[in-house]
Amino acid sequence: MKIAERWFVLAGVGLLAGIALVGMVVAIYAAWLFHALPDASELADYRPATATRVYASDGTLIGEFSDERRIYVSYEQIPEQVVEAFLAAEDRNFFSHGGVDVSGLGRAMLKNVFNAATGRRLEGGSTITQQVAKNVLLTSESSINRKVKEAILANRLEATLTKPQILELYLNEIYLGYRSFGVAAAAYNYFGKSLDQLTPDEAAFLAALPKGPNNYHPKRHPAAAKGRRDWVLGEMEQSGFITEQELVAARARPLVTQDAPRRAQYADADYFVEEARRRAHARFGPEEVNRGGYYMRTTLDPELQSAARNALMRGLENYDRRHGWRGPWGTTDFAEGWQEKALEGVRPPERRAWRAAAVESVSGNTVRVRRADDGSTGTLLAADAAWANANRQLRRGDLIFVEPSGGQFALKQVPAVNGALVAIEPQSGRVLAMVGGYSYALSSFNRATQAERQPGSAFKPFVYATALEGDYTPASIVLDAPISFAGGANGERWTPENYSREYYGPQTLRRGLELSRNVMTVRLAQAVGMNNIVDLSKKMGVSDNLQPNLSVSLGAGETTPYRLTAAYAAFINGGRRVEPYLIELVQNRDGETIFRADDRRCRDCGRPFSGQESPRLEPRGTQVIDPITAYQMSSILEGVVQRGTGASARGLGRWVGGKTGTTNEYRSAWFVGFSSDIVVGVFIGFDDNRPLGSGETGATGPVPVFTEFMQTALKKRPARPFVRPKNAVFRTVNGIEEAFRPGTERRREEEAPRPEVPTGPQNYNDIIRREREEAAGLPPSATPTPPPATTPPAKKEPAEDLSGLY
Repeated sequence: MKIAERWFVLAGVGLLAGIALVGMVVAIYAAWLFHALPDASELADYRPATATRVYASDGTLIGEFSDERRIYVSYEQIPEQVVEAFLAAEDRNFFSHGGVDVSGLGRAMLKNVFNAATGRRLEGGSTITQQVAKNVLLTSESSINRKVKEAILANRLEATLTKPQILELYLNEIYLGYRSFGVAAAAYNYFGKSLDQLTPDEAAFLAALPKGPNNYHPKRHPAAAKGRRDWVLGEMEQSGFITEQELVAARARPLVTQDAPRRAQYADADYFVEEARRRAHARFGPEEVNRGGYYMRTTLDPELQSAARNALMRGLENYDRRHGWRGPWGTTDFAEGWQEKALEGVRPPERRAWRAAAVESVSGNTVRVRRADDGSTGTLLAADAAWANANRQLRRGDLIFVEPSGGQFALKQVPAVNGALVAIEPQSGRVLAMVGGYSYALSSFNRATQAERQPGSAFKPFVYATALEGDYTPASIVLDAPISFAGGANGERWTPENYSREYYGPQTLRRGLELSRNVMTVRLAQAVGMNNIVDLSKKMGVSDNLQPNLSVSLGAGETTPYRLTAAYAAFINGGRRVEPYLIELVQNRDGETIFRADDRRCRDCGRPFSGQESPRLEPRGTQVIDPITAYQMSSILEGVVQRGTGASARGLGRWVGGKTGTTNEYRSAWFVGFSSDIVVGVFIGFDDNRPLGSGETGATGPVPVFTEFMQTALKKRPARPFVRPKNAVFRTVNGIEEAFRPGTERRREEEAPRPEVPTGPQNYNDIIRREREEAAGLPPSATPTPPPATTPPAKKEPAEDLSGLY
């Protein structure tokens, strides 16, 4: 008996010790578990990384900056049918449980016994609250420990947050595939819609995705995707969220999604959006821009941007066409699978109608081709075949790009040349359009803001503006006659020449700029001083690195299309330098304005209206030239278009001005033009700065691009007369109304210093001709040209004047 009692006591002690040990283990595990748990109260202020969305001035979405593509929306902004779809699919008892759904957990545990036995992943049973805990506070590992933590945290979340707050976190945080975080981003990426535009079947598809977005990818697994969507619709009907009739109708609809997620439907502003991103990063920092959920309104005008892209692309293609066919981009022997190789050809995505094709047969200018995408065949346009055969005979197997055209195919070629176009509002500096190259997909280098190039004769207006700021007027006379300077290449003298290699005697400032006279410009620059020209150019924003060399007066310094175009704005807006900008307004995710480009103060703008005069804002910018000088320049540059080197743009009508520019050896071609409300810079050149080819002047390539763009721009912003300065004096000179500063209207040619005119039987052109004949060993011309009259005889004017750095 005693032995039995002893064993009973020992057994009791052992049992108690075992219970104590188990309790201690449980306590240690619980202490470890609770110690490792994050604080659920932190979710009250949780802000997930949210995309910054970028909009044009008219509200068009043009881009997005983000690490994770998420559009944060409050619970009140989420339509009821979207909430119901997710509740039906994920947690129909959400509003009745306390964070853990015991019945659902029991079903999941039974299923997971089988999963554990077969080595499958544990799944199921998690409520929406538990998913929030897992997605936001825990890792995605599958383990008993994580499930226990998930349950504890879910209970804490329910005690900390309201049900709508938990749903808001869930519907904004969850990953739904197609690069989409949250339901708002998913609605846009899958369907191109906002949440309130979704139909019940579309909402059901989004609710089908949390269990495995890749498994239900609508393009790779369309049957599985539609099947899962239809299952969710059934769950919605069983939960009473839709009727049986609505269920039948929704299941009957096909699942139609976008081919791929896109940051914006509008796709013509890649260069502009990327430049805005760079500037936003510089101001706010990459972290804030990519995760802060900012609303960013830019200055972009989508209609003008599309017009700019189309005009530049067409201009570059026209240049490319003038310089011939360069050959196929690849070849094929038509072996099995050749179509896949052909479809790898990189075409500009902006040219959506272009198709990869292979040449099947060639008989003279009859060229038969086969498209790689659908196998259809046809012939090239005879003119295109002749164009290609003139440079390199087309051959069977050549891989080319074609575009359907009237039952045949047009031959297409990606230009090797590139360029830029930038359009700015001169009164404010708002950048209305920017195209930095032929195709952003082929080259993201932004030639509008990053390409430093010599502007050639497009710089000359700053020389003339410096003169007009001094003692000169538009009617002042400057001699167009030979001139040379020491310090040329190889110890020789530098002798600038006009494009025509002829000289025209005494000319007015107006005529010298309208016809882009090199020698007049150099002579004028020598008279007014290169230091003064460089100083004014810096003040106007052309460049910060110009040197006071005479060659700079002909455009030998470097600048970008962006800066040069902005500098021209002062000629239109009354002489003020305005800083160009792309970002108009930025608000944080709470709607607070954190940046506004227009920082001018309006003292009386907040006063109630009681019949007083409207408040007046000071004009933007800094005054850099006299308003009379600005008007004189806009008038002279209008003459460039009406009767000078930019005359091919004359069809745009009155009150349109500008200046052509072509650099030495035709390396770059420019035109900066304007009306009263827009200034536009066009640049064409190769990225390696090689010559464009003989005759490729500013008038040949850029002016047609400008003209095409302005045909759209002037419909939105009709040209108006340039604003006449109040204190200017107006007189008619040679049939043109000129503006003068008071007191200068009587001082014309005598006001400008005139070098001594050479005397003798020959004029300037005879002298130069005689020198060239002697240098070439030829006998002198038999008949001398008569000496020049006071007004030189009329000559056929050249189409364009090079910068003359010979």
